[in-house]
Amino acid sequence: MKILIGCETSGVVRNAFAALGHDVWSCDLLPAEDRSNRHIIGDIRDVLGDGWDLLAVMHPPCTRLCNSGVRWLNRPPKNAPNMATEDEQRRWPGMSEAEQLTIMWRLLDEGAALFSACWNAKIPRIAVENPVMHRHAKARIANFEPASQTVQPWWFGEKAFKGTGLYLRGLPPLVPTNRLTPPKAGTAEHKAWSAIHRAPPGPNRWAFRSKTFQGIADAMAAQWGNLDGLTVAERERAA
Repeated sequence: MKILIGCETSGVVRNAFAALGHDVWSCDLLPAEDRSNRHIIGDIRDVLGDGWDLLAVMHPPCTRLCNSGVRWLNRPPKNAPNMATEDEQRRWPGMSEAEQLTIMWRLLDEGAALFSACWNAKIPRIAVENPVMHRHAKARIANFEPASQTVQPWWFGEKAFKGTGLYLRGLPPLVPTNRLTPPKAGTAEHKAWSAIHRAPPGPNRWAFRSKTFQGIADAMAAQWGNLDGLTVAERERAA
């Protein structure tokens, strides 16, 4: 299949599909960490119409869409969000609350527009990763549908907690491949598995928290890359 992995710089998912012989490319505003020549630097929306069979958007800028961030739409955070412009981040401490909230709502609109473009792309098989969304985000996404499933890394042999919502169209839910037994709460091992949620604030926190686990990437490639040919209905939906 011809596959596009959106919003990924690590190459983890791209390489998992490539290992099975697919024609796969990744795309992000940032360069590929592995310096692959199968990575497109740019806005994913510019290449959605290039005849892909499958689209997997792994780490769309989702902070403004998820439930955990809805409170900032009523009372802005002390520090400027990462997605604000450099000028906005510089001026943030001196802004009024009304000015800060205007920026927060604009970033929500921008995040919802990106999600909506990917979700409604003319591609027969689509997977978009995103946490549970709040009502303002849902209202801004065309043809919104609830997540098909929420997966955990420990379902796929990874010692970690990170509930990940998968919004699927034309693809089946992932089947666990190596389900582990989570450690008891309060133990040192449980804290180690919770490293993503316990990550301290910092400039690289977003990159650490958006990590794709190899077990999940391998399951996606094995299960979604091994489907039968497109059905007539799938081709018509993408036309």
